[in-house]
Amino acid sequence: MKILKNLSAFLIASTIMISCTEKPATSYTIEGNLQGTPDGAKVELIPGATHKDEKPVAESVVTDGKFTFTGATDEPRIFYIHIAESRGLAKLMVENGKIKLTGDVKKNEQGDIINYNFDGIIVKGSKSHDLYLQKISPRKMLDSLYTAYHDNNKEISEAIGQARAAKNKALLDSLNQTDAAKKLAADEKNFFETVEKTMKGIIMDNKDSWWGPMLMLDVMSYFTEEQNPWYEEFSQEAKNSHYGKILKAELFPEGFVGKALPAFNLVGKDNKGTTVGEISKGKKYTLVDFWASWCAPCRKEIPNLKKLYEKYSSKGFEIVSISIDKKEADWEKALKEEKLVWPNYLDTKGASDALNVKAIPAMFLIDDKGIIIAEKIRGEELEQKLAELFK
Repeated sequence: MKILKNLSAFLIASTIMISCTEKPATSYTIEGNLQGTPDGAKVELIPGATHKDEKPVAESVVTDGKFTFTGATDEPRIFYIHIAESRGLAKLMVENGKIKLTGDVKKNEQGDIINYNFDGIIVKGSKSHDLYLQKISPRKMLDSLYTAYHDNNKEISEAIGQARAAKNKALLDSLNQTDAAKKLAADEKNFFETVEKTMKGIIMDNKDSWWGPMLMLDVMSYFTEEQNPWYEEFSQEAKNSHYGKILKAELFPEGFVGKALPAFNLVGKDNKGTTVGEISKGKKYTLVDFWASWCAPCRKEIPNLKKLYEKYSSKGFEIVSISIDKKEADWEKALKEEKLVWPNYLDTKGASDALNVKAIPAMFLIDDKGIIIAEKIRGEELEQKLAELFK
């Protein structure tokens, strides 16, 4: 009996000791050992799945391929590992505890553009990261389908592209009537239908927790009104989560009509700061236009803006174009090509965030008091609005 009592006491003491040593971690340490990252490079830890241009929450300098981040999080969050002044990133689900990243990073340079490929890295110490990889695994099928769809239609795709670039309408019309073009259209339709079905499946399989809205923000780069009903299928717990609140703001953005234009600063090529209010002094109406060099609809709208500017600028109409280009060189190249004659700025001070710009082109028309009188307005609608205001 004495032996049994001693054994019981030992087991109880051991259990107490184990429970004391297994307290949940209250902070995280991320240790990276990624060969291929250059010495002295700055590695950034950036919040992910927010659809915003987030600032790093932590930075570390690489030494012999190694770097470290420390911090704390209330619940698992997705972050991006990114090397400053480059393209490419690694997604990482961060939770409190010790997380290790190992593997090789491949560097690719094209002119002045540096890209890092993180596909070969291995993550250990984050159970939520392992779970994340399981949840998004159906995307591998989409990658294979995308490759097959392009490879199987490569010849007709290239021919149509060349005809479109040459603006050869007769040839383009002829090509579009071929069996190959019809097969391309059918394969394209099937691909995008499969993408939507697969993405919705990934999201709705997790509709009862924060994973649902987080994955929706992660796997989709933009939304349309067609995704609004998806949000309504989420549980209240999912809607109330960190990512649920971000998603709601994305899907149901608050309108700005009737409100004063939010304050934000603009910096021109001369490095002098200004505001839309200063630019629009003495003007009856000002159009604040968000665009980018890579945005085809934005550049397609420019001829219409030029026509309206020529017609109404002498009557008190101004345009302020704000590019969301990441590289200043891309913006300046587009300015030279488009020969824009009104004030132009690169968004480096959060102008697009102030107006919750999620898709471009995005245009806001303000009056002489700085009140927004129309938003998401362009093309014929903008032309009619200005004709009404200046009649």
